[in-house]
Amino acid sequence: MEHVLTMNNGIEIPILGFGTYQITDSQEAEEAVFQAIQTGYRHIDTAQSYLNEEAVGRGIKKANIARAELFITTKIWVENVSYEGVHASFQQSLERLQLDYVDLLLIHQPFNDVYGAWRAMQELQQEGRVRAIGISNFSVDRAVDLSLFNKVVPQINQIEINPFHQQTESIKLLRQANILPEAWAPFAEGKHDIFNNEILKTIAKKHNKSVAQVIIRWLVEQEVVVLAKSVKPERMRENFNVFDFNLSDEEKKQIATLEQGKSQFFSHADPEMIRWMAGRKLNS
Repeated sequence: MEHVLTMNNGIEIPILGFGTYQITDSQEAEEAVFQAIQTGYRHIDTAQSYLNEEAVGRGIKKANIARAELFITTKIWVENVSYEGVHASFQQSLERLQLDYVDLLLIHQPFNDVYGAWRAMQELQQEGRVRAIGISNFSVDRAVDLSLFNKVVPQINQIEINPFHQQTESIKLLRQANILPEAWAPFAEGKHDIFNNEILKTIAKKHNKSVAQVIIRWLVEQEVVVLAKSVKPERMRENFNVFDFNLSDEEKKQIATLEQGKSQFFSHADPEMIRWMAGRKLNS
């Protein structure tokens, strides 16, 4: 169970992924991916909107690991979320990544022609150019809607999950829909001084671990795929070293008290945010 989870199509996904969001410097992104793979990560997550697919591809190539050992995710940005947009932009993503296929392709945001995009993604999966398909930032009702009216149930829903926004009910409902939850921003990008939170620091000290390791372990024990990002090799190693301790029920109850019941970033139901995403053009 610990190191991999199995998606609804029988394909395994490493439970620990290396995230590349906000690593925008080309050389830094390439080196970070290379170092992550050297550390032991086999799951690398990028996206069209991160503008680093080329650098990620170079880092993968530099690591010189057998392709079958790696699990690579990318995501379709809002302007490309349509039947034609997926086919055209996915080919561009493959070329930037220097890959023949990706292991997981996600619709990055629940906007634009989601149904058309999903039909195209189903075709890519049937052709073997994508091993698994999924969604990101979809509310549970949108995820279930997509599931019920299409041939393929999304394999993954990548959503914000962290100690301040724990998404307990969403995780439960996604599991009921046979969709695996995956966590972005597990550290809430440092908000509310999370690395100095007294509850998390006390738990970390007890296990001789860091706060980051406690948070990752908290997600691993929920069988949630988790993406952790760092450009520092020592932090990469630390974040990867979470399989030698367990949290007690009491510690989990203490973490539960940190819940704030809302996103630490923005609401996907905010019309202004939707307008901003619709106006952010990568291909212009």
